[in-house]
Amino acid sequence: MSDETPNVNQTITTGTPGILSMNEEPTPPKRPKLIFMLGVSAMILFIVAIGAWKAFQISQAIAMGKAFKMPPDAITSLTVAKENVAPTLDAVGSITSPQGVMLSADLPGIVTTIDFESGSHATNGQLLAQLDTRQEEAQLRTARAKLDLARQNLDRAQDLSQKRVIAQSAFDEAKSQYDAAMATVDETQATIDRKTIRAPFTGDLGIRQINAGQYLKSGDPIVQLESLDPIYANFALPQQNIGKLHVGQQVRIQADGYPDKTFTGTITAINSAVDTSTRNVQIQATVANPQHILRSGMFAGVQVLLPERDSVIMVPATSVQYAPYGDSIFVIETMKDPSGKEYVGVREQAVTLGKTRGDQIEVLAGLKNGDQIATSGIFKLRQKGAVKVENSVQPGNNPAPKPTDS
Repeated sequence: MSDETPNVNQTITTGTPGILSMNEEPTPPKRPKLIFMLGVSAMILFIVAIGAWKAFQISQAIAMGKAFKMPPDAITSLTVAKENVAPTLDAVGSITSPQGVMLSADLPGIVTTIDFESGSHATNGQLLAQLDTRQEEAQLRTARAKLDLARQNLDRAQDLSQKRVIAQSAFDEAKSQYDAAMATVDETQATIDRKTIRAPFTGDLGIRQINAGQYLKSGDPIVQLESLDPIYANFALPQQNIGKLHVGQQVRIQADGYPDKTFTGTITAINSAVDTSTRNVQIQATVANPQHILRSGMFAGVQVLLPERDSVIMVPATSVQYAPYGDSIFVIETMKDPSGKEYVGVREQAVTLGKTRGDQIEVLAGLKNGDQIATSGIFKLRQKGAVKVENSVQPGNNPAPKPTDS
């Protein structure tokens, strides 16, 4: 073997470029790394694009939010004006007749005659019912016969006594017998009268409680009799109002059964003492009742009219927003938005309230004559919020409402 044989560990070189030696490591290919870098770049571009799109959407939403305007709230309105009102003291009273009684039997007996109809009108002294008095009438005839005899004996005794024919004692005895006979007649007649039931005063009768032939015990009811014109209204007011009350003061009466009618009367009596348990004073008013509409026992609303005071502003109760920190009313005004454009909006105005009168309530402070206020839909209003006035339907604003279900 020749010494010139090459060693396998020796590097084989050639004159041809691009051919590696046997000990040189091969270089990794560069194409996968390029693909990876391109993918990362594409992902970054995608994320940037998404972010830019979302940023654009958010900016658009912010711009739309700034440009958005709440639609105006639909409300009803009223222009307030001062009016003269008569302040009142309100109370709940009861109607009472000046004279009212349940007629009853004084003595027991059988009903023989009924001379009235239920619900009819009776005059003073009118015969209403008659109990059986045949026994008493017989006793009356006997008593009258004895009375006639006693009168004759008295006349003879008086004549003889004047002539001094008989003693004075004989005349006195005849006089005593006459008086006793007269008393017997009166007693028997009184028994008959007690079994004859008559109207003790003029008034209206109630429903008949008896029938012909019925046996009545003493005290059994016969019929109710009430005097209805005029009629009384009894009510009470707190003691702090005594200084505002006087006899002759006018009152208004409204009964539950007649919501469309108002009755007028005057105070005729004020109790001399204040109730120690309630600190109220009892008052009685007399009311004309020519048609006998008001009946004894009815409940009624009573208003005592006080002297007229300065004009006040009355608003519907629906226009008031009640809150623990104070009551308020929304006043309608022309306003300007940030761009200077005019619109119709509301301003919340604190008010001081007074007394209520039907659907209305008195405003003592906070409003002035001519203010336009929102009267309904106030629960959805806000300060400087836009509104649209629609007055085709108005809320209740009656100082004397008449509910259909009352």
